[in-house]
Amino acid sequence: MTHPPSVLLAHSATDHPYAFARAFNTFDPAALDQLYEADAGFVPTPGRLVTGTGRFRANDDFLRLRVPIEVTPRHTYVVGDLALLIVDFVIAGTAAHGGQVHIEGTATDVARRGPDGYWRYVIDNPFGVASPPGQTSAPGSR
Repeated sequence: MTHPPSVLLAHSATDHPYAFARAFNTFDPAALDQLYEADAGFVPTPGRLVTGTGRFRANDDFLRLRVPIEVTPRHTYVVGDLALLIVDFVIAGTAAHGGQVHIEGTATDVARRGPDGYWRYVIDNPFGVASPPGQTSAPGSR
């Protein structure tokens, strides 16, 4: 699999959330999509799983805000080539549309190490089991 040179994928599961943040902060959906397996799932709002082009579009909705993400990994549990990642995140600031955005949560994600040695999401569930208190609407949920 090829990827843009500006997107550095992680060789360590512990580094995968940081690779995701770097790709997210390019605001390029194609760059961000390199952090996912081809058939990976993304949960843009609690209870809604999307894959393929739906995943690409849902991530692009977040990227169009043009507000960077900050990540703080809590736990990384690795068994073989699978990892469970528990990661706090915040997307806060002035969006491209001029309004204020504040989205935060604790992601519960599953990543897999591919044959090339890089980690990619299998399931990206940014809001864990529920929306965090004080969260404004995520893109596309209004």
